[in-house]
Amino acid sequence: MSDEKKPEEKVVPSPTADGKIVNESPLEEAIAEVGELTPEARASKTPLSADVQAAVDRAAEKQAADPAAQTTSEPSDAPAAELAERAAGSGDAGAAKGSDAAVSANAPAASDAAAERAAARAARQAARAAAEPTGEPTSAAAASSASADAGDEEKAAKAQAAAEARAARASARGAKTESAEPEAPKEPSPNQPLLDRLVAILKADVGEDAVVDAFINERDAHRPYVVIHSSRWLQAALTLRDHEELRCNYLRNLSGVDQETHLEVAYHLLSLTHKNEYCVKVKTDREQPSIPSVAPVWATADWNEREVYDLLGIDFPGHPNLVRIMMPDDWVGHPLRKDYEPLDPEV
Repeated sequence: MSDEKKPEEKVVPSPTADGKIVNESPLEEAIAEVGELTPEARASKTPLSADVQAAVDRAAEKQAADPAAQTTSEPSDAPAAELAERAAGSGDAGAAKGSDAAVSANAPAASDAAAERAAARAARQAARAAAEPTGEPTSAAAASSASADAGDEEKAAKAQAAAEARAARASARGAKTESAEPEAPKEPSPNQPLLDRLVAILKADVGEDAVVDAFINERDAHRPYVVIHSSRWLQAALTLRDHEELRCNYLRNLSGVDQETHLEVAYHLLSLTHKNEYCVKVKTDREQPSIPSVAPVWATADWNEREVYDLLGIDFPGHPNLVRIMMPDDWVGHPLRKDYEPLDPEV
């Protein structure tokens, strides 16, 4: 590619039939007003200068002012009225022939002018297109900034929502605690009458000091529980079995428990006659644990009391054969006691 500049091409206005030079297009009028186009503008490589651009715009406005003068809807097309005017102004007797000759002579020039106008428009469009990329980074930066701001706002909103949720939970806990104090009285258990009658019978038949405690175990299907003093247990057992309203003729289970502060035995009784269930607990001392045997009352207690004796060390006076049932006879200690320490750690 050579850097030498090509000689500028001049646009020569086309003469009319009477010898007058008439600018045939708005572009030519602009050239006449501000001077020659540069080679780059003529080649549509760069946009027009400011003066040329203004002249072209004025000419285009002048041409677009009368829509009836347009051959088509495109303002850049050559007006037919202008060509007819030039033909009519010749003043020659052979106007028709001269006019046809002028029109045919000026047709190539009109085509060249239209091409120049198209080139000028292309140059302006190229200039605008070249200017657009400079705005893109700004737009991208603005979009990125807006996105970052939106992300920060979203994080702040989430943090605020989490804080509000925590505050709401704390408030709910506080309200629950406050509402727990004036809570309405609890409805009595459906088995409360059964428990009340059991306590009344035991106190009447055994003694006022026989019942140490009585309550409803809601977690155990609202089962009535009574705690009997160990010294009154054997007599209470007979009442539970033989009383007409109780008839607890079946000992379902007997188990020992180490409560650390004391040892106790739980008896689960069932009345096959009345289909009622009770639980009786008898507490004893850890140092010398002893509870009267009820094996003579319920035969199920025989082996169960031997198991409790073997594993917890509770003595059951009145048992017919209180010996170990699980551990060897020479075993030292009672493995289910919480203070149990094996004599041989490897065993």
